[in-house]
Amino acid sequence: MENKLSRFKAREQGFILIFEKLFNDESIDEIIESAAQSRDLEVDPYARKLVETVEKEKEYIDSVIQSHLKKGWSLGRISKTSYAILRLAVCEMKFGDIPDGVAINEAVELAKKYTVDESKFINGVLGAVSRE
Repeated sequence: MENKLSRFKAREQGFILIFEKLFNDESIDEIIESAAQSRDLEVDPYARKLVETVEKEKEYIDSVIQSHLKKGWSLGRISKTSYAILRLAVCEMKFGDIPDGVAINEAVELAKKYTVDESKFINGVLGAVSRE
């Protein structure tokens, strides 16, 4: 029987897998399988869908993020943690069925939990994406 997580927990799980992918050349399926074995992780269907969509659409998602960074900034200047959160949120905003405000709020909550002080940066970038 599939265990369904809360939407926030599923997002959090998706974020962690997206973050892992930034450091790993393996396929998403291989990363999920490795996580399942090493951490006894059962991936939520929503998390899997997010991760697979980010991987499939990463060039587009990255172009959206890049186009909303301040002048002189590049994707390489963003911390890996914030980059993974931004990819997840832009994926939800562009390919999901939730309001932009929800995606932004959830991304800010992830940033508060996993970054030192990058929630305002993430809020600013995603706010600009939402206004386009």
